Amino acid sequence: MSDFSDSTPEIRWYIAHTYAGYENKVKANLEKIIENRSLQNVITDVKIPVRIITEEPKEDAVSAADEAKAEDESDITAESDKKKEPKIIEEKIFPSYVFVKMIMNDETWHVVRNIRGVTGFVGPGSRPVPLTDEEVANIGELEEQTVINLSYKVGDSVKITAGFLKDAVGKVAEISDDKKKIMVIASMFGRDMPVELGSDEVTLLEG
Repeated sequence: MSDFSDSTPEIRWYIAHTYAGYENKVKANLEKIIENRSLQNVITDVKIPVRIITEEPKEDAVSAADEAKAEDESDITAESDKKKEPKIIEEKIFPSYVFVKMIMNDETWHVVRNIRGVTGFVGPGSRPVPLTDEEVANIGELEEQTVINLSYKVGDSVKITAGFLKDAVGKVAEISDDKKKIMVIASMFGRDMPVELGSDEVTLLEG
């Protein structure tokens, strides 16, 4: 372990490496130690950077058997009109890493390093290296990004779920880079026409 007695007592962000799957446990245990030992003035924040991923739902096909069992068509229509909510997932941007904002000294080094699941700090040899201001800013930008995982791709058949073309069927012709807008070729006025829609305004038709 390096001697930190000659270092400037400055609060900086450092990165602790953990075993795979231990990130949340390390964060929870470290926060508990900080509270129990009143270390809030030297270890001020613990983070696991995550991004939000939105997975668009797939359209459930109504089978012939289900239709036969239905008492009337209104039940089927009411069921088909129910729009599924997109699935929201948190994804770790840097798996196996926990970010700690702290004053690095012998005491705080031992506190973090001795938590079960921590294998060490990021840095050459045994001396942790703090993140630069630019690196901290870049991580913040990554956290603010929302990733959209669509259930469909170009060429897939989709059902439009909103707007004046609701319930119409078309094919995906184009998907924007940010996956927020799509172009669908749908039948209007007796001909195929391109329609720009929000990516959440269609669902994939399976089968």
